[in-house]
Amino acid sequence: MTAPQPKHFQGIPLSVLDLAPILEGSTAAQSFKHSTDLAQHAEKWGFSRYWLAEHHNMPGIASSATSVMIGHIAGATEHIRVGSGGIMLPNHAALVIAEQFGTLESLYPGRIDLGIGRAPGSDQATAFALRRTLHSRVEDFPLQLDELQAYFDANPSARVRAFPGEGLNIPIWLLGSSDFSARLAAEKGLPFAFASHFAADYTLPALNIYRGHFTPSNVLEEPYAMVGVNIIAADTEERARWLATSQQQQFLSLRRGEPTQLKPPIDDIDQVWSPFEQAAIEQTLDSRATIIGTPDTVKQKLERFLAETKANEIIVNSQIFCHEDRLRSYEIVAGLME
Repeated sequence: MTAPQPKHFQGIPLSVLDLAPILEGSTAAQSFKHSTDLAQHAEKWGFSRYWLAEHHNMPGIASSATSVMIGHIAGATEHIRVGSGGIMLPNHAALVIAEQFGTLESLYPGRIDLGIGRAPGSDQATAFALRRTLHSRVEDFPLQLDELQAYFDANPSARVRAFPGEGLNIPIWLLGSSDFSARLAAEKGLPFAFASHFAADYTLPALNIYRGHFTPSNVLEEPYAMVGVNIIAADTEERARWLATSQQQQFLSLRRGEPTQLKPPIDDIDQVWSPFEQAAIEQTLDSRATIIGTPDTVKQKLERFLAETKANEIIVNSQIFCHEDRLRSYEIVAGLME
């Protein structure tokens, strides 16, 4: 049976980024049920990929064991690509990631993506707890990436080999929110995913660097860029703005150094944050890459952002408290695809 082809918005595929939110008063177990249900709907609605993000020491995010979650979601779906957005490589031995993703690709051939980032995905103390040494340096990341790529090459003479992993074609993406990964992705000829959903100001400079310095490789002949967008869609503007207060509260708690489970929407966000905090969070959740509103509003702003970035793909994050509202938001986005 031939798998159905993903649908497109203005000629490009749309994908899903899932942070596996743990709702206030709920559990990780319930979060996993919601992720599974969302992935099955996303597959049915025509989304191209379903990516999960690695974060640690955050009570509101359940996807810390990202490889395990990828296997769970891939096993609960049939054809949608499933991957990491991303695995934070400095937290892990490259061999372990090669073996884990070699296992995933062997179980679900042709469906696994390996998105790699260099941030810890948490605070400094947690990064120290995760890493094999306390002396990780930014300049080590390209060497870690080289090591990871080498494990997927067929090399019978290597002293250390990844089984499973060796000889498998697992797409590696570089993720970033600055110019560092843009330059490295260009140098290596890899696809690049930019975190514009929380770094909108740096999006165009990073994409320009990536495209301007791109070197063709055996992976890509020309640049391929994905951008992240927050979308909170509803049938009325009022409800969309109300639903958006959950994500705003989440970023507020992170800014205050007090991460929490994802909170329910509130009627007046101005009662919670100060004007200074509001300005900082609105800068992070810039309206260019954080789209809140009805289907018409979402369509117009998504078209505008696509025209601005000329992205090859868009990945959508929707941090919404109620699962039914979250499904509805993605359903609205799916309704915009051809």
